[in-house]
Amino acid sequence: MKKVRLITDGACKGNPGPGGWACILRYKHHKRELHGSAPMTTNNRMELTAAVEGLRALREPCEVEIVTDSQYLKRGVMEWLPRWKRNGWKTSGGGAVKNRDLWEALDAQMQRHKTRWVWTKGHALDEDNNRADALASRAALQQELGSRPVR
Repeated sequence: MKKVRLITDGACKGNPGPGGWACILRYKHHKRELHGSAPMTTNNRMELTAAVEGLRALREPCEVEIVTDSQYLKRGVMEWLPRWKRNGWKTSGGGAVKNRDLWEALDAQMQRHKTRWVWTKGHALDEDNNRADALASRAALQQELGSRPVR
């Protein structure tokens, strides 16, 4: 099974507002960057989208180390997701889980792969995290500016 490193990030210009997501896939000496945007979204949705799209881009089951600077994403996967599924997608307070569509998409993608989640401090020394942040921020800015190229 291939061992892949997936670095993810999301950004938003306002919350909610125009948003961007990005991820970097690394396999041996190969590197692939993906990014996209949404016109009216939240930072949490963009963080989730980055992880979903990164896993979706893998053509075969892999061992994936997923690196995120989002505590929401990491805690969601490690702590909350199993409980939400057991409780019929209800929070501990009985309310509906926010971003359920993306949590379900992420859960489905995680079933295809063997995943390990790693948290990294954002805007620190992780070069790939900083690159993903720059790509996500640029995608959000392009969305904000009406998809005109940003130089």
